[in-house]
Amino acid sequence: MVRLGVLDVGSNTVHMVAVDTYSGGRPTPMSDWKQPLRLVELLDKKGNIEEKGIDKLVDAVQEASDLANNLKCDELLAFATSAVRSASNSDEVLKRVEKKTGVRLQILSGEEEARLTFLAARRWHGWSAGRITNFDIGGGSLEISTGTEEMPDLAVSLDLGAGRLTHEWFDTDPPERKKINMLRDYIDAELAGPAEQFKAMGETGLAVGTSKTFRSLARLTGAAPSSAGPFVQRTLTAPGLRQLIAFITRMTASDRAELEGVSSDRSHQIVAGALVAEATMRALNLDKLEICPWALREGVILRQIDKGQN
Repeated sequence: MVRLGVLDVGSNTVHMVAVDTYSGGRPTPMSDWKQPLRLVELLDKKGNIEEKGIDKLVDAVQEASDLANNLKCDELLAFATSAVRSASNSDEVLKRVEKKTGVRLQILSGEEEARLTFLAARRWHGWSAGRITNFDIGGGSLEISTGTEEMPDLAVSLDLGAGRLTHEWFDTDPPERKKINMLRDYIDAELAGPAEQFKAMGETGLAVGTSKTFRSLARLTGAAPSSAGPFVQRTLTAPGLRQLIAFITRMTASDRAELEGVSSDRSHQIVAGALVAEATMRALNLDKLEICPWALREGVILRQIDKGQN
């Protein structure tokens, strides 16, 4: 058995889990730590992560590394996704983090992120699901993947993350109706090409949503709370999502934070996340999707376990 630390530097949070891994075992964390960071909101006009953002990132990575040492992790897998990946000064950021903390962050490409998230969804739902089409809305990007095997036949990543769009499009709270309509049009245009690619693959099969955004949206439309455990089936329907959008777009972020299923650090971006979810389901003619509790981190862990077997 190997105790693996997995450090995920996302666009919203820095998240570290420690997992005791072994062949055939499921990747259930024995320790789970996270810290809000909102890196995608700490970009200057040139697309660089600001000094304040780099300092916050260094502190968070150091704290996560110390925790991994205290938990006696045999190995620390550290990776970064959209916010660092797309930053103009990403090389400088990675060097600063490694120099200050000793942790070398691996940047996952958007396609790799989509492929690993698909692997997690496939292992969760199993072979009996047939074709799976998976959707994951992060803070910085949207990943879509589809396939009948363990790894997808098609995987794409688009800069349509909930945090990124909120930062770039909304400057009032609640957002202006005009800006919401403009953002809807923008998302539709960005999805048009990829949607045709996915439709060309044939039937969608089982439509699956991973990520905190989809879990929150499902909860807000009546799905079971997280306290009910991971094995309860949760779904998100297109009509339910449309009703929810009409409701939450009129609320302030602080009011949305009072809703069950919305954390205070994500309440400001749930509107953009909902608009991306709605547009994606519409682009692929989906009436509903199932919520999968596993996502990118589990995919990274599963890949590492598989490597250990070879």
